[in-house]
Amino acid sequence: MIDLTSNFIGIQTPNPFWLASAPPTDKAYNVNRAFEAGWGGVMWKTLGEAGLPLVNVSGPRYGAWHGKDRTLMGLNNIELITDRDLEINLSEIIQVKKDWPDRGVVVSLMVPCEEQAWIDILRRVEDTGADGIELNFGCPHGMSERGMGAAVGQVPEYVEMVAAWCKQYSDLPTIVKLTPNITDIRTAARGAVNGGADAVSLINTINSVMGVDLDQMKMSPSVGQQGSHGGYCGPAVKPIALHMLSEIARDAECKGIPISGIGGITDWRDAAEFMALGATNVQVCTAVMTYGFRIVEDMIDGLSRYLTEQGMTSVDQLIGAATPSVTTWNQLDLNYVVKAQIDQDSCIKCGRCHIACEDTSHQAISTEINGERGFQVKDEDCVGCNLCVVVCPVENCITLRELDTGEVDTRTREMVSADYQNWTQHPNNTMV
Repeated sequence: MIDLTSNFIGIQTPNPFWLASAPPTDKAYNVNRAFEAGWGGVMWKTLGEAGLPLVNVSGPRYGAWHGKDRTLMGLNNIELITDRDLEINLSEIIQVKKDWPDRGVVVSLMVPCEEQAWIDILRRVEDTGADGIELNFGCPHGMSERGMGAAVGQVPEYVEMVAAWCKQYSDLPTIVKLTPNITDIRTAARGAVNGGADAVSLINTINSVMGVDLDQMKMSPSVGQQGSHGGYCGPAVKPIALHMLSEIARDAECKGIPISGIGGITDWRDAAEFMALGATNVQVCTAVMTYGFRIVEDMIDGLSRYLTEQGMTSVDQLIGAATPSVTTWNQLDLNYVVKAQIDQDSCIKCGRCHIACEDTSHQAISTEINGERGFQVKDEDCVGCNLCVVVCPVENCITLRELDTGEVDTRTREMVSADYQNWTQHPNNTMV
């Protein structure tokens, strides 16, 4: 029996699948529907100060990058934090938490970088019975121009300061949501750790401009005659999110801090990858905005089946399992040698591998076999770069074969060694 129960900073939920702070969590109506579908928790859409509600644009808020089949690959948004009255949001949070005591409800917050402003909002949120708070230090547009969002997240000292205020003035678990719009995300994560945060979540959206309407000669999408940079999310940002996640998971100064993974998670496989690299739970947004709340059913079923196949009995066994496999380039084994090989039975003779290798790589694929059209790897030229595998339209038609110890690499004419040797040990490294 697989146990998908998740314990994230003391918040117990039936599974590790949460909704990110975004339009899908903007009101009780949405959240109730999400919980009915099976989601384990939500990050309530970001609340601001009491007073006049924030004003969002009434024109286009989203732009998209589609694949050839109209699959949504990336989504850009200029949506701001909630434009609903604070009192309405707080009252709805109270009711939702009362109705769904077994689900996680964490409230995302963004107020000016002033101590009293944080004291005021913290007191209000504590009264709702919410399970925790998420400090939105990631939003790259609209709010950052007002000295909030990414404007705070890009300064580790500010991250530390506000996190410390929240821990001083509130007993609620504090999660710091990090911006990817920074040179080294570890610096902001360390600020969160130093400020006493209970966890970090990442990544928030990436600064982006989606394109240009070449007929009207203006950026697209636009509100009237002008547009603005926005926050980029969706499947296309997953590799960036995984990199930043693994950086924090491996960082000595952040060691042990729980991480909520965000960024392009569409199905159970994506979620499993995030958890394998160190995420305690995951947050989803774009996939739900594309396909609806019920995708969580497939996520729950898929992850359960995968854990069973792997002989695991709980999600905890998956968390961080792949983290040790991540390292820096100078630690890679330079004595590891592979060659590409083409399965002639599955090859459709499209020639894509040859074109890619001939024009842009190492000219290591011939175009004839026994005088007829066919494609074959020339081991004496192949560096094992994997480009042909990537461009081949037939899955597993081209694979990489690891050379055995003692086998001669016909390209270098050197014997493959069983000894591990990285760049810091290599004789060509003049810094050794």
